Amino acid sequence: MTTSRTTALTIAATALALATVAGCNDDTGSAAQPAPTSAAASASPTASPTATASSPATTAPAPANSAATGSASPAAEGAFDPEQALAAADKSPYAVSVVMITESGGVALSTMKGRSNLNGVWTGRMEMRTTAPGVAEPILWIESLTTADASYLRDLSTPGDEWAKMPRSTDNAVVDYTDYAKLLLAAGPGARKGMETRDGVAVYHLTGHISTEQLSTVDPRTYKSLKAKGTTGFDFDQWIDRAGRTRYAEQQVEMKGVKAVNKVTFSDFGPAETFAAPVAG
Repeated sequence: MTTSRTTALTIAATALALATVAGCNDDTGSAAQPAPTSAAASASPTASPTATASSPATTAPAPANSAATGSASPAAEGAFDPEQALAAADKSPYAVSVVMITESGGVALSTMKGRSNLNGVWTGRMEMRTTAPGVAEPILWIESLTTADASYLRDLSTPGDEWAKMPRSTDNAVVDYTDYAKLLLAAGPGARKGMETRDGVAVYHLTGHISTEQLSTVDPRTYKSLKAKGTTGFDFDQWIDRAGRTRYAEQQVEMKGVKAVNKVTFSDFGPAETFAAPVAG
């Protein structure tokens, strides 16, 4: 395998590790040290996400008054101010379906999909599949189940593989995409791309560059990971709805000269669910 392919797969693996960076609305402190959650989760089959990570967007006219007030044009249908939406976002735990696709050179290298509880202790059930360019079979195909007090893992490429139980790591804490949006907004009016419609939902598009150093307090785990790999920052696009929830996110990252994009879609929002330990056998 060439060096570039190896690096691309490293990016894919890193992306899967960063996929717990989710569209929750709690404060930075609660993300770093999650409080005990009242929401437990179920080992029932994962709900299938209805949205795709690359759904087309319809852009509303550019905000005429963004430079002065930072608010979207009132002419845009369903227009809202992203800063106000984030401030008013509900802090209650909720469940959401997640799809994350990592691409390099236009080729999908990894896909992660499943359902998770956010805005509390992260719990959920996810399937992760990683491939190599030109190789038909996945090089990694696993399913993970995280409950309130433990983690479970099994190899889906091995028929009948049993769940392996392991201690729940503090690294499973969900990082708050809300703080990413705040970083973008703090950069000034240029971050406000304006209102768009994706999958029939009015969303506000934010864009900008986030440095690795900016993550030192917002997202310490990702900060350490990127710092260790020599990544100084990444371009980030984020689409939030009027409830202040992240609907879509795209991260353009480069490691050792290899570029990749991580595309994340959040859909099927609902009440927090129960994810229980798998039944033996």
